[in-house]
Amino acid sequence: MAWNDSVILDRRGAALWITINRPEKRNAMNGDVIAGIAEGYRAAHDDAGVRVIVLTGAGDKAFCAGADLRNTGAAFAADFSRPNVDFADLLRLSQSATKPAIARVNGICMAGGMGLLCMTDMAVAADHALFGLPEVKVGVFPMQVLSLLQDIAPRRQVSEWCITGEPFPAAEAQAAGLLNYVVPAAELDARIDWLIGRITDKSPTAIRRGKYAMRAIGAMSFDQSIAYTESQIALLAMTEDAKEGLKAFAEKRKPLWTGK
Repeated sequence: MAWNDSVILDRRGAALWITINRPEKRNAMNGDVIAGIAEGYRAAHDDAGVRVIVLTGAGDKAFCAGADLRNTGAAFAADFSRPNVDFADLLRLSQSATKPAIARVNGICMAGGMGLLCMTDMAVAADHALFGLPEVKVGVFPMQVLSLLQDIAPRRQVSEWCITGEPFPAAEAQAAGLLNYVVPAAELDARIDWLIGRITDKSPTAIRRGKYAMRAIGAMSFDQSIAYTESQIALLAMTEDAKEGLKAFAEKRKPLWTGK
């Protein structure tokens, strides 16, 4: 189904696909795109049958080329009475998400598109995909993208990308930790399906509570995080999924997850 003309939400089995549908604009982001992706995240979390989110772009040329710069200045226009902006709110929403998300990078991934890439848990790219943070070329800087990027890629690599604004290939993106897999374009969907399968046969409760804990301990010291996680494992052990998983292991069978 289409959330709006710019984003398609498509339930495929246990996966909700969110597709930016502006191939003629290299899937550049505008207000409708940001709203549509956010709605996809919310819809995925409202539907117990959805186990994973796949974020991608329409066509085979671009994942997302960043903000739509067609109208000079419009992409960075702001209501200064608001302390937050929509793209930042989308990144916040993604980080509080408790269902895993995969970026299917089918082509150009630039600027704000790098933010979309970084807000997912895993990423697979076609080997022709091109990456970059070219904001300095138009007099700005990838401010919001940095909030996520700095925790994924090495500092000096991030500095070079941001300060030079020059593009880099998928192999470099993978070496820096931005991508889990790089495959030929013809194999992209098969690798995505394979990764979905490796997620959806596992406990949804464990994944949901695990993602919540990973987010929580990100800013904790070791002493804080170890105290927090020892209580979390005790809580997790009381769930139906944990009891079923241990029972299935003992009975040498596949578990039947309830997600409870």
